[in-house]
Amino acid sequence: MKKEYVVVRIDASPDGAPYVVVSLQATKDFKESQGFPQSPYGGGPGVMGFTNMDDMMKSLNKMLGGGMGMMAGGGMTSMKLDMREYKELGLSVGDKVYLEISKAEVSGI
Repeated sequence: MKKEYVVVRIDASPDGAPYVVVSLQATKDFKESQGFPQSPYGGGPGVMGFTNMDDMMKSLNKMLGGGMGMMAGGGMTSMKLDMREYKELGLSVGDKVYLEISKAEVSGI
């Protein structure tokens, strides 16, 4: 199985060890989260603008229901890469990546 993701965050190791944590979001989820209205006062997809209480409640329900992806904590996949792997891949935020998962064939156990 092969899935497509977008790099949304790259964080240094919290303990100072030589690795980074790369956070990924499925391309489909990433595109959906970009569709939310932006605030007239600036801010990205995590900032919702509204003009009346009904709009505010609808936006709040979407956010709490997982419609905001990253803000609600859903749809994120994180990987720990050592510095050699990270430098070889040359990853940046916004890059499109593919993860391939396959079940190992086990024989003789």
